[in-house]
Amino acid sequence: MSIISKENFMTFKEIKLKISKQEIDTVLVCMVDMQGRLMGKRFHSEAFLEMAEDETHCCNYLLATDLEMATPDGYASTSWSTGYGDYVMKPDLGTLRPVPWIEGTAICLCDVLDHNTHKPVPFSPREVLKTQISKAEDMGFSSIMATELEFFLFQGTHDEIAANGFRELKPISNYNEDYHIFQTSKEEHVMRPIRNFLRDMGIPVEGTKGEAEAGQEELNIKYADVLSTADHHTLAKHGVKEIAHQQGYAATFLPKWNKNRVGSASHVHQSLFRNGSNVFYDAKAPMGKSKIMDHYLAGLIKYASEITIFLAPYVNSYKRFAKGTFAPTHTVWSVDNRTAAFRVVGDRSKSIRIECRTPGSDMNPYLATAAMLAAGLKGIEEELKLPSPYDGDAYSDNEKNQIPKTLRDARDQLLSSKMLKEAFGVETINHYARAAEWELEEFDSVVTDYEIMRGFEKA
Repeated sequence: MSIISKENFMTFKEIKLKISKQEIDTVLVCMVDMQGRLMGKRFHSEAFLEMAEDETHCCNYLLATDLEMATPDGYASTSWSTGYGDYVMKPDLGTLRPVPWIEGTAICLCDVLDHNTHKPVPFSPREVLKTQISKAEDMGFSSIMATELEFFLFQGTHDEIAANGFRELKPISNYNEDYHIFQTSKEEHVMRPIRNFLRDMGIPVEGTKGEAEAGQEELNIKYADVLSTADHHTLAKHGVKEIAHQQGYAATFLPKWNKNRVGSASHVHQSLFRNGSNVFYDAKAPMGKSKIMDHYLAGLIKYASEITIFLAPYVNSYKRFAKGTFAPTHTVWSVDNRTAAFRVVGDRSKSIRIECRTPGSDMNPYLATAAMLAAGLKGIEEELKLPSPYDGDAYSDNEKNQIPKTLRDARDQLLSSKMLKEAFGVETINHYARAAEWELEEFDSVVTDYEIMRGFEKA
C-alpha cells in the first residue's frame, strides 16, 4: 500500500541537473524551531551543492527563543553564560523539493545535531518525533497521521495590519462560510494558488473549504507516515502565509483572535499500520474497532491532560476551548461526534481512525504528533481498557475529564507526567516546561486593553 507519493520531491541528482540548467539558483536550508517555524539560510545553489551532503551551522538559541525571538533565561541547554554557541544543521536530502511560488527556489529540511558530539539534539522537534517513531517501529507499528489546517485570512498584509496596531481587523469575508461555495469563490484568487503551489511542491493537498466563521479557511492534506505529515504541515503553514502575502492578504494561525468568533483548530487523524494494513481495523469486532485501537485510544484519554501543552502551547490556545464552538472541553471519546475531544471516524470500515480535536492551529506538528503517539503507544503497552463512548452533547458533561483550562494548568500536568518523562526524557520535558513558563511570565507582565477599558474610570 502506497502511503505517500514522492513524485514532486527532488533527488540530489535531479537538483544538480536543475542547478546546471540554471532553473534553480537558491536553496532554503531550514530547521524547525520550538514554535514549528522554519528557520535557516538561503544558499546560492552552487554553494548548496558543496555542503549538501555535509552540514551547515546555526546559533543554538534557535531552540531557546519565544515567538518574538527573545532569548529568555532558564534553559539548561544554552544561555548568555555559555555564550550561545552553534548547532549543526544536517540536511535531510529526502526532503528536497521546489518552492513553486518563489522563482528559482528549492527547500531542504534539516535535522539538528550537537556541534561537539554530532548526536541529535533531543528536544529538537523533529528528533522528538523521530524518537517516538522508533518506539512504534520497535513495537511493530508504523504511525499514519493526517492534519487539518484551519486559519483566518484578513484584508491587508501582516505589515499593514501591524502598522495599524492590529486594530479594526477585517476578515476576507463578512459571514460564516462553512462549506459555502459562493463565498469561497470570491476567495479563489488566494486559495487556488495555495492549493496548486503546495501540490506542485509535493504536498498531497486534497482540497480546501470555508470553515465555520467569517474569513476562516481549512486546508486538507492526505494522510502519510507521521514524519512526512509533520513536514507537510510545517511547509504548508509556511506556504499559506507567504502565498497569502503575495496576494495582499494576511493569514493567521492564532487559535482565538476574537472572543466572539470561533477559534481555529488543527485536528489530527491517526492510526497504526503493520505490513500495509490498518491494525485499528478488525472486521469481527464491534464497529470494526480492534483491541489495539481500544488500547491506543484509552492511552490518549488517560494521558490527555499531560500532553495538552504540546497541543495547545500558548496562553491564547486555551481561549479556544469554549462550549458550542466545535472545540472540545472534555477528554471523552465518541463515534462521529464533534463535541468530543476524540472522535472515531470511519467505523466499520478499513479506514477506521481516531480524530483528536484538541490541537489548535498554533500547535507544533512534530511535538503534537509525538505526544499523541507516545500516549497511544503507552496505552497499548499497559493494555488499558477503553471506557464506554460518550453519547450526546459532551459540552453538557460535568467537571470530570476536563481539558486543562489554562497554560499554567497544562504546564503543571506536563511537569508531573511520568509517562512523558519516560517517552521524551527529562531534559526535553524541562526544556518545554521552561518555554511555557516564559509565555506565562510575559503574559502576566502585560497590561491589556481589557484591563484599561474595564478599570480606567470605574476602578
